[in-house]
Amino acid sequence: MATISAPSTAERIRSACLRAGGAILAVDGAEPETTAIHHLLADGSFAVTVPSGGVAAGLRHDDGDVQAVLELTDYAPLPLREPVRSLVWIRGRLRPVPQSEVAGVLDLVAAEDPNPALLQVGDSDTLLLLEADSVVVADSDGAEAVGVAALLAADPDPFCAMETSWLRHLESAHRDVIDRLTRKLPGPLQHGRVRPLGLDRYGFRLRVETDAGDHDVRLPFAKPVDNAAGLSQAIRILMGCPFVNGLRARGR
Repeated sequence: MATISAPSTAERIRSACLRAGGAILAVDGAEPETTAIHHLLADGSFAVTVPSGGVAAGLRHDDGDVQAVLELTDYAPLPLREPVRSLVWIRGRLRPVPQSEVAGVLDLVAAEDPNPALLQVGDSDTLLLLEADSVVVADSDGAEAVGVAALLAADPDPFCAMETSWLRHLESAHRDVIDRLTRKLPGPLQHGRVRPLGLDRYGFRLRVETDAGDHDVRLPFAKPVDNAAGLSQAIRILMGCPFVNGLRARGR
């Protein structure tokens, strides 16, 4: 069986949903509004929160189907020349949540993502449900549509919540790791400015900034990993480090 070397599109979207700190909800006939919560529920709908004083918060059950688009932006953990890694658009029908069901929906979201923004619901924010009809992601490789069933079957990357802090630490304190990984790149790219772009259970992504433009390169691990210990070993193997099993060099 061939080894999987990159996350599926559905996995990437699930990770982007968890990682994105904010999003924009556009409702037909109104200005876009910010939403702090955008969580996929088990029935395939997205729980979203909007400012209580906005147009979307004023939806009523007898308004019928209200078309809306939720746009998520996945930013790189580091300040790059082109900081956006991908965009996700979720188009569907927006509806209010009955007051008697709000607490239950919030509990479902909090069980998987205890976001402090949930505490604003009922005060400055209002909870809505977006019943997704289509989901599209676009990045440097192009655009692709993903079905809601595929999203429900996928999981976010196990390291996506820690990715930002890890890559920032790598950039600031372990430049030697980036230098070793740079040697894995095609010759012409080794002379550009190489920065950490992404880290997931399948491998590293590097951004190479050159005068001719930016290039994104994936360096896959030998096999997918699921925990910090496996990740550490996979990175050592990828670097070509001889002490992959925790051995230490002999003292002189």
